[in-house]
Parts: sequence; structure tokens; C-alpha cells
Amino acid sequence: MSKLYLVPTPIGNLEDITFRAIKVLKEVDYILAEDTRTSGKLLKHFDIATPMQSHHMHNEHKTVEGIVKRIQSGNVFALISDAGTPAISDPGFLLTRACIQNNIEIECLPGATAFVPALVNSGLPNDKFVFEGFLPVKKGRQTRLTFLAEETRTMIFYESPHKLIKTLTHFSEYFGGDRKISVSRELTKLFEETKRGTVTEVLSYYTEKPAKGEIVIIVDGKK
Repeated sequence: MSKLYLVPTPIGNLEDITFRAIKVLKEVDYILAEDTRTSGKLLKHFDIATPMQSHHMHNEHKTVEGIVKRIQSGNVFALISDAGTPAISDPGFLLTRACIQNNIEIECLPGATAFVPALVNSGLPNDKFVFEGFLPVKKGRQTRLTFLAEETRTMIFYESPHKLIKTLTHFSEYFGGDRKISVSRELTKLFEETKRGTVTEVLSYYTEKPAKGEIVIIVDGKK
């Protein structure tokens, strides 16, 4: 039966994968992986021998049409990213949309996503929030920050460690140094850390102690 599964993978701790995810990855015909080397370690750990194919942000525009045709011919595919849920700041949207347009059945399994534990763990309001993902690197960054300065809901951002100081500095400039934030890094891993406080306090902390690992920033909305 032709079908596409969207399968979340652990963001750090391999024990966070679900029994159902392992079952699906073993039973599908092919696995689409963001980085086959990274995913290869995960599959080996759980004795999953399903063939993999590379599917990432640099080739997805070219490969979507071919994958859709293969699914239509009867193949069952699973899409995974390096970590977390596909299409959340990772490849997946284009293929999902193409499958919908071609009446292909899609099933997304529940599972790991970095921003959920970071949000819940922040202690900031989580009844209403907005997911921003990565801010624009250059073009459009100032415009976006100016717009978000008026956002009243809790905001969620992803950031890389070498850009954290720059981003926190911009938060201080656009949101104010007294705005409450929470920075979580290396979630579910051995050196997991969450630092809470004002933008000024957290900026000072990471200026003295440079961050490592993947980062999720939770920012309180404007009061």
C-alpha cells in the first residue's frame, strides 16, 4: 500500500524513540534520511536494515517528484531527520505537500521535538505561543525582530551556539534587557542545561561561558 510515514527520531537520548517508530522503520521499503551517516548510527543501534536514501534541504526540490512516483508505484517510505520531527526546521514540508497533492496517504507519528520540553521547562507562559524557528541570518532579520518586539505570546527560537551571543544581543536591543527568557541546550543529552533569567543575565552568563550544542530559546511575550 502506497504511503509516506513521517517518523520523529531522538534529539539526543536514543531511549526517546518509540516502539512504534522502530516498527515502522523496519517495515517500510525505504527510509529518507537528512544525513545517512547520522541516521545510519541510529538504525544500526536498533538493528534496522531498511535501505536509506538521502533527502535534505539541498536536494529535496529535485528529488520530491521522483519519490512521489515511487510511492505511487507501490513503495512505502518513511521520512526522518537527523533529530526530532521532520519538517520542523528540517526537510519534510515539500514532500508532504506533494504527497497531499497526489492523494498519497500520509501518517505522522508522535515523538521527539526539541521546542516542547524547552517551552514546558522554561516556566514561561505556554498556553499561547508562537514558533519562530531560526531567525533570518541577514536579510529580513531587523524587520522580523521589530515585528516580534510587539508579540504578546511566548516566542520560541532555534539557534546555533556560535550565533547565540549575537541573537541575545539583538533580543536586548529589540525586546529590552529585562525581558525574561530561558535558554535550553543539549536537551536529553548528558550535559543538558537550562539557563533562565532576563536577557541581560543570560547574555552575561553565556558571554563568560560559551555555549555548546543545539539551542532552543524561549522568550516571554510583551506585557
